[in-house]
Amino acid sequence: MLDKFPTVRRFMDSTQNTLRPGQTIREAVRFLLDEGMTSAPVLDDAGQLVGILSEKECLKLLTQGEEVQAATVADLMVREVVTVPPEMDIYFAAGIFLRNAFRRLPVIENGRLVGQLTRRDTLRAIELNLHHIETPWPRRAGGLA
Repeated sequence: MLDKFPTVRRFMDSTQNTLRPGQTIREAVRFLLDEGMTSAPVLDDAGQLVGILSEKECLKLLTQGEEVQAATVADLMVREVVTVPPEMDIYFAAGIFLRNAFRRLPVIENGRLVGQLTRRDTLRAIELNLHHIETPWPRRAGGLA
């Protein structure tokens, strides 16, 4: 059956690449660079999402020539984070990305971080779904392949 409305769960990254509020900005920048991420969710000791730190906030600090040694993730993270549930329609998630500048959405289920969805994940999902719509699946006797 054609998947007209694929969900976030199908395309999210469930790898738990996260930061902690007490980490230094130097550690956070190294983490973002090493992991190839543009931002990362910030979890407290109880595993609750408390913010998100992006390369943009880090870049602002580093280019201002201010003392970086004392800065922590908690000092720079954005505390008002837009999140999505894993069962959200991927097209609705695309609309959220189109209305906002951020590149990553934390995926929350039952109050816990279960994954992350990026603009690239969303683009991939929609392109794959459009391909399936334009190219019908091969049929066999008795139904769909």
